[in-house]
Amino acid sequence: MPMWTCDFANCQKPAVRNLGDCILCKRHLCSDHLQDAFHKCPKWEDVGAYDPAARAAEADEITELIKRIDTSALAARASHLREGMPCSIPPLRYDRTTRSSVMGGMNYHIEVCFDDGVKWIARIRRFNATSPPPALRDYIVQSEVATLKFLAKTGVPAPKVFDFLLDHADNPVGVGYILMEKLPGKSLRWSLATQEQKRRVMEQIADVFIELRGYPFELLGSLDCPGDSHVGAFARESLTDFTQSGMRTLGPFLSWEEYHKSSLRLILDQILRREIYSQRAVDAYLIHRFLLDLIPSVLSSSVQDNQKYYLKHADDKGDHILVDEDFNVTGIIDWEWAHTAPPTHAFNSPIGFFSVAQFYSGANDLGDDEVTFARILEGKGHQDLAGFVWNGRLQHRFAFCCGYDLVDWDGFLGLFQGLRDAVSVDEGVDWDQWKTAALHRYREDAGLQLLLSTK
Repeated sequence: MPMWTCDFANCQKPAVRNLGDCILCKRHLCSDHLQDAFHKCPKWEDVGAYDPAARAAEADEITELIKRIDTSALAARASHLREGMPCSIPPLRYDRTTRSSVMGGMNYHIEVCFDDGVKWIARIRRFNATSPPPALRDYIVQSEVATLKFLAKTGVPAPKVFDFLLDHADNPVGVGYILMEKLPGKSLRWSLATQEQKRRVMEQIADVFIELRGYPFELLGSLDCPGDSHVGAFARESLTDFTQSGMRTLGPFLSWEEYHKSSLRLILDQILRREIYSQRAVDAYLIHRFLLDLIPSVLSSSVQDNQKYYLKHADDKGDHILVDEDFNVTGIIDWEWAHTAPPTHAFNSPIGFFSVAQFYSGANDLGDDEVTFARILEGKGHQDLAGFVWNGRLQHRFAFCCGYDLVDWDGFLGLFQGLRDAVSVDEGVDWDQWKTAALHRYREDAGLQLLLSTK
């Protein structure tokens, strides 16, 4: 039982994850039907018509979601949680002009306004062709709640959770939700900030790192039990498999090596099943087979003197940080997919501090903002945390290359070159030369032989 099966003419072959999900016709397609232009959604054929069709599909999706939401039940629940304080929810409607303020790629948000001026947010998972199956969706929501409840015990400025319900038939609201505090401030736009404003933010993120360093865990995975600090399997689509017996999550793990081996073997298995990378199967297989071999080199550069793990935000590109007009950090949001990680990964530079062009070009020097961040940590007396930033480039490169979307081929080539240069393996070799050598290197690999025989 794959994550989804192909919807075309009851094909039932494994659908290609992400690439085979059509939000326009709400279908999932296997590699065979995805490659055959005749069987694609006809709306894809007219490039000029795609954007309007996608906007219309999104409007239909959110309109249908809104129909399922019983706002009176949601308001009654919120009022009950505040001992009867009256509240209201503005009428829900899809408005593209205010889209960015109420939803992202995976969640829709409803503002709950209390009569005393307090505001909460109801966070609701979107439902479309790219959404994971219900069991996984529920697990991800539950993990996010567990993470936020854990953070409430720390000094990290994250929103407080007041209530949540999963998406079940007896849910009076009609959809799963998380009721949480609405924090003040706006999402940080790093590229528009001045150096002084950036430094102010980095000073505060350094304090967050220092705070999280005080809460070690014994296992690698995601928090999965709201109100407890239990670490379970990773709550992420890319780290979840679906077999005949049902959903199979990865983790928790005792070691970083075990995690890397399991996640890369899952990717290789999914390539062979044509669930991912269907249009570059051989290239993707060679890349990830090579990454499997690189694990000892990556681990040797991140020697741990203990086997402790720390909470890591999984999408730290910058807009997860809320700031006020003076660039005081008012909150860190979007803890979906958060997980524990070794200190070399948990405390290296947030992606938002990268010099993006430099990173994607393959250069392995730190960007100016990363250097500033490392020095701030040193100035606060935390040379160990600063060391994870100074020496974090290899960890970043390896993480980016694992499961990277090869549709962005030019971007990948720079990342892959930088990784090989960082570990001094096949450095200075262009892609065509590397692929030729890799085909020879892995010529006895059974998976590669299977792909080449069915190409």
